[in-house]
Amino acid sequence: MTFNEGVRADTGRVGRSRGRGIAVGGGGLGIVALLIYLFTGQDVSGVLEGGEQPTAEQGSFEHCRTGADANEFTDCRMLFTADALDQYWGAALPDQTGIAYQQPDFWVFEQSVSTGCGNATAAVGPFYCPPDASVYLDIGFFDQLETQLGAENAPLAQMYIVAHEWGHHIQNQQGTMATIDRQGTGPESDGVRLELQADCYAGLWVGQAANVVDPDSGVTFIQPPTREQVTDAIDAAAAVGDDRIQAGAGQEVNPETWTHGAAEQRVQWFTTGYEQGTMAACDTFAAPQL
Repeated sequence: MTFNEGVRADTGRVGRSRGRGIAVGGGGLGIVALLIYLFTGQDVSGVLEGGEQPTAEQGSFEHCRTGADANEFTDCRMLFTADALDQYWGAALPDQTGIAYQQPDFWVFEQSVSTGCGNATAAVGPFYCPPDASVYLDIGFFDQLETQLGAENAPLAQMYIVAHEWGHHIQNQQGTMATIDRQGTGPESDGVRLELQADCYAGLWVGQAANVVDPDSGVTFIQPPTREQVTDAIDAAAAVGDDRIQAGAGQEVNPETWTHGAAEQRVQWFTTGYEQGTMAACDTFAAPQL
């Protein structure tokens, strides 16, 4: 999607970290702590190690002033995407669930980062950490999306990735993450249902984003997406399907090990959110079959 050039951003909304907070010899344990949390829901970071929280670099987004900057620079696009997601969920979450929206922290990092779930490197990919209610993203992942996963590194594909992680924050606010079995795997598991619901929430936002008004400028954040742009987002959803990742790595496709869902499932639920436009339509946990 394309940002309207008149939109203005809060340059302090997103933090930036450049590999700070990981002690020599401790990073490996930190990654273990993070992966254990992401796949099982058990927070063991305090047992394995401590770690400083990342600190925002002042002025690191000073070049991100207008929607035109977001259309030109990837880091600015992340900043404006965060603003657009905040404005959308700030209205949609209380309207549809009665829950007051709380903004997640959003960290753009390079190489490594310290989180409430443990230390992580860029190899982990984008993720949401419930203990500190934060989204973490190494922008280099977008290059991997194209070179390793076969999806177009296009603006809306990038924004879908961010919106998916925001979806996890919405689930955390709803209490979903605390009530499901996150240790099971397989195409019908709670873990897969959690991921597919986040895909649906991402599609919901993409479908509604062109109607969200920037309160600072009084214009909508984003121009209505073209069919080609929506296809870019759908392709990104398919590219991160468990079956596609397993096949691309030369592994046997084994549905019983899936944690995020097949490409077809991810596309289906993204499309459901995009077309139906309500959180109720994204109730993957009520679906008898995914």
